[in-house]
Amino acid sequence: MHCVVHRLLWLAVLVLSAPGLFAQPVQVLGSQIEGLAPGSRNSITNLITRGDSLFFGPEVTVRAPEGTVTLIEDPAFAPAGAADPIVFSLDARGDTIWVGIGFVDESASGEPQTLGGFAFSTDAGASWRPFDRGNYLDRADEDTVRYGVSALPALPVIVPQQSPPFDLSIAPNGDVWVAGWASGLRRLANTDDGYARRFEPVVLPPDTTRFLNPCQPYNFFYAPIQGEQQNGFVAFSVLVDEAGDVWAGSAAGINRSSDADILTCTDGSSGRAWTRYPFDGTPRSLTGDFVISVEEQPVGDPAFDVGTPENPRNPVWVVGWPVEGNAMRNGLTKATVNEDGTVSFEPKLALGTGLDTRVYDVAFSGDPMQGTEVIYAAVRNGLHISDDGGDTWRVLRGFPRAEDPSRTIPLGPEVAVFAVVTTSDALWVGTGEGLLRSTDGGATWTAFRANPAVDTDADGGSVDAYAYPNPFSPLADGVVRIRYDLSGPAEVTVRIFDFGMNLVREL
Repeated sequence: MHCVVHRLLWLAVLVLSAPGLFAQPVQVLGSQIEGLAPGSRNSITNLITRGDSLFFGPEVTVRAPEGTVTLIEDPAFAPAGAADPIVFSLDARGDTIWVGIGFVDESASGEPQTLGGFAFSTDAGASWRPFDRGNYLDRADEDTVRYGVSALPALPVIVPQQSPPFDLSIAPNGDVWVAGWASGLRRLANTDDGYARRFEPVVLPPDTTRFLNPCQPYNFFYAPIQGEQQNGFVAFSVLVDEAGDVWAGSAAGINRSSDADILTCTDGSSGRAWTRYPFDGTPRSLTGDFVISVEEQPVGDPAFDVGTPENPRNPVWVVGWPVEGNAMRNGLTKATVNEDGTVSFEPKLALGTGLDTRVYDVAFSGDPMQGTEVIYAAVRNGLHISDDGGDTWRVLRGFPRAEDPSRTIPLGPEVAVFAVVTTSDALWVGTGEGLLRSTDGGATWTAFRANPAVDTDADGGSVDAYAYPNPFSPLADGVVRIRYDLSGPAEVTVRIFDFGMNLVREL
């Protein structure tokens, strides 16, 4: 066993401590890195598309098809009580876009990830409205949850801590589903005159059963993370597919419910039946029980009815992480709904158990019916690409420059790949050091990064240089970027100090 010293270092050139205050193109080793919008951060963790427009976080930013990149600054994205709000989740369907907003509560013990609220648009992003988190959380007197014929005792979730909107999905009927960790799975109904006033909790199967039927009486205690924790209640991800099937990823596997599972009981009550599919150690199950992402692969011609030969059911891809002490792996599993309504699972990418092999996202281009499908997996240690439906994979860790393919874009040696999405003309990858775009299937790339202007600081004053991140740790951050501007040729000295103001390095 050996010990690694985790050192935090200050840079003597510090003037600005946070990247992303301003944006401009910057020359890096002869390669121009296009700027992100002013105010953007460089860690791109969410990507969605609406047509050929690209929306991404941690701030709500949109890149229009003509190439303009704009940070959307609207009061709806700064909910009351949310310090330094960031985007946790995004989804779009038609002209409707929903954004889940959260933040890190540094005032609470353990600095938990916390629900901020929601913003939504019904006109393709032309205008935005807030949805208050108070209408997502429970009231203090809501100590029961109705599920079909059962009134289940429940612990009301009345505080936003540990309930960030990790994922959300807009259903074909307009309902909004949210996976919120401690608050479980919740649904906001789309009504004739707009959205319902409040989200309602959705009961998933507890760990003791794989099936839940609303017409069968139950008496279990519904509380995702209190008392004897039920991993099946803890929701990480959610997808409502083109057929209206709801796929809810939990800490105990993937749950599915179709429209045929909405049942009316003999007493007049109704509810949604669920089936949970956990890792079971067989070659036909998930790679891991912690389901952090679920994505739908478009197949066929959407002009035809879903389920017809011209437009078969879209497969669903499940991102699973392992639970310690078993045979689970970080990976991807393809789920196919059969004609008889059963589901078949086929693991397509099974990696290791460490942090560097965590899969975060999956995207698709082409159509398997035309023999042109390509699958992209965002993995912490690189972009994994399959040209044969997931049977074999190649890994891209260096990103060749579009203007000079013999050289790669300068990213940190440990840069993480967090998100991936495709538009009709490009492949987009979100990393810890900016946004990458390829128009040739991943052969070459252009980078977008926030590059704060050297001559202006956050207060409008003039500065000569800055470094970011600052403070930084070589172990955690990998690299630090130092920028300075000279009016003419000159010699520059950079001194790096630790917190005790001991000189660590002079360049």
